[in-house]
Amino acid sequence: MDALTGILAAFGLSGSAGLNAYLPLLVVALAARYTSLIELKSPWDTLENPWVIGVLVVLLLVEFFADKIPAVNHFNDAVQTFVRPTAGAILFAASARVISDIHPAVALVLGLFAAGTVHAAKSVLLRPAVTATTGGAANPFVSLAEDVIAAVISILAIVVPVLLTGAVIVITAFIVWLLWRSRRRPVPAR
Repeated sequence: MDALTGILAAFGLSGSAGLNAYLPLLVVALAARYTSLIELKSPWDTLENPWVIGVLVVLLLVEFFADKIPAVNHFNDAVQTFVRPTAGAILFAASARVISDIHPAVALVLGLFAAGTVHAAKSVLLRPAVTATTGGAANPFVSLAEDVIAAVISILAIVVPVLLTGAVIVITAFIVWLLWRSRRRPVPAR
């Protein structure tokens, strides 16, 4: 069971990095430094360093505010196209408790894929639809919701990986339902 929860935690953390790169990194760093919930092995234990935690806080604040400002948020998403999958790869490799059983390259690729998929869905499907339908007015609220979701999933991934699976299923079902519902609405005649 420990192997399964380690893998679930790794997927949850790397997936949440697709929404916000620095939030799950900070959650892991703080949990590893101040609790016994997660133990990072070398070289990932560098995340526990107070300087690294400080840098993560600064980067989180920059991303938090940049993602709320119209026009800047598009530039931020372009930059984050490289950062978020990388953060996901680091999180997967750092948090998979069975990393000794999984080749590090495989762990990095799985994390890269999980974060990259979530980021692509967000930046290719969700954000353009929100921008088009609201003229960008809802983007700050959607961004805040993404941050809250990333924080909750990150914490759940560490605290209760099995609950994370249920949360991911519910959130995915909700997103699919929203997309399905938006496709069913008749297009007004011009």
